[in-house]
Amino acid sequence: MSRPLDRRLVVLLCVAACHRTEARPAYDVAPVGRGDIIVSVTASGVIQPVLTLSVKSKASGEILEQPVQTGDEVKKGQLLARIDPRIPQNNLTQAQASLTVAQAQLDNATAQLKRSQSLYQTQSITKAGLDSAQLSAATARAAVATASADLQTAKDAMEDTHVRSPINGTILELDAVLGTIISSPTNDVGGGTLILKMANLDTVQVSALVDETDVGKVKAGSPVTITVDAFPNRTFDGTVLKIEPQAQVTQNVTMFPVQVNILNPGHVLKPGMNTEVEIHVGERHNVLAIPNAALRTPHDVASAAAVLRVSPAAVQQQVAVATRDSAAEAASGDGSYIVFTSENRQIAPRAIKTGLTDQDRIEILSGLTERDTVVLLTSGGSP
Repeated sequence: MSRPLDRRLVVLLCVAACHRTEARPAYDVAPVGRGDIIVSVTASGVIQPVLTLSVKSKASGEILEQPVQTGDEVKKGQLLARIDPRIPQNNLTQAQASLTVAQAQLDNATAQLKRSQSLYQTQSITKAGLDSAQLSAATARAAVATASADLQTAKDAMEDTHVRSPINGTILELDAVLGTIISSPTNDVGGGTLILKMANLDTVQVSALVDETDVGKVKAGSPVTITVDAFPNRTFDGTVLKIEPQAQVTQNVTMFPVQVNILNPGHVLKPGMNTEVEIHVGERHNVLAIPNAALRTPHDVASAAAVLRVSPAAVQQQVAVATRDSAAEAASGDGSYIVFTSENRQIAPRAIKTGLTDQDRIEILSGLTERDTVVLLTSGGSP
């Protein structure tokens, strides 16, 4: 009867031994390695021109010619529209005639003044006669000045019948088409009839809404990568121009508009395109890095040390080192943590200084070398 019991005992012992052998360790390890760490903030927005110009006509009349269409690229000074010039032309002819008459009257008044001055010298006329000649000459000079101003106004009005592009740009919208009769009172600054809208698309802009939790990382001049649905396999480069001071609240989420300027070679980016914006707020290349899962703060290092069976005295020593450096690191933006290293199956705590981090890895500034291996607590062994 004892042999079957002995046999079952041997089986149970074997099973228990196997379980001990196959039991998952309380931690994993990862080597300290080099790599790139890039931290970015993502947002969405819409492509817009940096500046949109509304081109108006100061002239009134029928649009006789309009040699441009939406989407056309135009040069500064290029003809955009020609307005019926008949009324301005008539006014110009009258102004030229009026100036001719005024100039003739001035010539006559000037000659009469010279004669009056000579006669006054010989006392052939009175002082009142001389004064009258001087007044006539002054009036004639004023008439010439008025006629000259009227002529220049008429020339300007004639030139206004040719609406020309104020900049190099792209036609975005036509607001008055060929054959339209327009009326353009120009007595005030805002006068004139809107003909079209245009913009220079060499550089475009996106107003991207960035969450308030991320906006503190964004700085003017930060590099930006932009993608649009129209070109899914192509990226465009830009820079942060400024961060607007006034927040916007959308669905109870506080966002800040961040203005991004984008170089637009070939004008392939069109106003109104939806875009995804990736603002690069930090970038490190070929730096020492470890997984974020290896980090321990002074508050949770004790529980991790208990799982790893590390001497509390050794842990306290490294906590003191990390705490001592924390004030300086707070000013510099660096971080202070503790990691557990593994060498020849011996686990020991070590205080480190860290820099930039993404969601997976963190930059090591001091405390570790490429020869080190750090401990990652598994889910089964985490405190």
